Amino acid sequence: MNARDGKKGRAREPVAARPIRTGTVAIIGRANVGKSTLLNAALGQPLAIVSPTPQTTRDAILGVVRHADAEIALLDTPGLHKAGTALGRRMNQRAREAAKEADLVLFVIDVPTEKPARPSKKDVPAELPPLRPHPGDRTLLSLLPEDRPTVLVVNKIDRIKRKDRLFALFQAYGQLRSFAAIVPISALREDGVDRVLDQVAALLPEGEPRFGEDDLTDRPVRFFAAEYVREQILRSTVEEVPHATAVVVDRFVERPAPEAMAFIDATIHVERAGQKKILIGEGASMLKRIGTQARERIEELLGYRVTLKLWVRVTPNWRESEHELAEFGYGHDAGGER
Repeated sequence: MNARDGKKGRAREPVAARPIRTGTVAIIGRANVGKSTLLNAALGQPLAIVSPTPQTTRDAILGVVRHADAEIALLDTPGLHKAGTALGRRMNQRAREAAKEADLVLFVIDVPTEKPARPSKKDVPAELPPLRPHPGDRTLLSLLPEDRPTVLVVNKIDRIKRKDRLFALFQAYGQLRSFAAIVPISALREDGVDRVLDQVAALLPEGEPRFGEDDLTDRPVRFFAAEYVREQILRSTVEEVPHATAVVVDRFVERPAPEAMAFIDATIHVERAGQKKILIGEGASMLKRIGTQARERIEELLGYRVTLKLWVRVTPNWRESEHELAEFGYGHDAGGER
């Protein structure tokens, strides 16, 4: 998919006739550490969906960034987690495969919220516990290929008031693995993202460009249409509903300029009748709200009007069915064309 005219995005930096360095960079880490937010900040536009719900990202999503003299193919991956379903195991598999195939790995962690070890007393500063590596990060680092250059990205540093406390955390992670660089950032505030891209550009191998000057991603628009519907489900529902939903685009028709418009029909699959009832809502209020917000998001991406129609269907236990996973775009060789 190409960048659209008029879209706001990260300003293109001057590049040579051909980038000196190019390669694929896998963004790896636990769920909800800010990997998709980092991708969006690097691109300068909200391509990947984000939500507070763990395992929001289900597919590896590529975004092309041009920085300094490099063409950087950033690959956002599902958060590695303890999988309880076939879908979860497939998500973990994709993340591990991305790390093995990439030229460089960005290992993203987040800084925990500061909580005093004991209450503060009058005229006595609150005692803050030392920042330590997350147990899950220790496991994930042991699974990464040893021969891949790895940059440690420490996200959400805006949570920490005393930044000097970060140095002990850097040192602790440095004892777990030899990192090419350690970069503290706040992806949400776009603070430090350029420093990450500077390190990536310097570490990538020399090579020919692989993408067109206006290429933004290798995913089709209909993939993002399904994702943006799912994003609004994640933001509008709670508990078991988000994880039990899959969105399949049944029809995607674009009308060319001068009256450019897209007509999209999509089915939301859930596992139980109760989940369907929640998604539809009283008087179809929930489904209408999800559709309106998703339509606006798709229109922002395309740059023209969209008509979006949604249906909800119960497909029992689809997350454990190899057939349904393949049908919904989560098969072993799926390319996200749902």
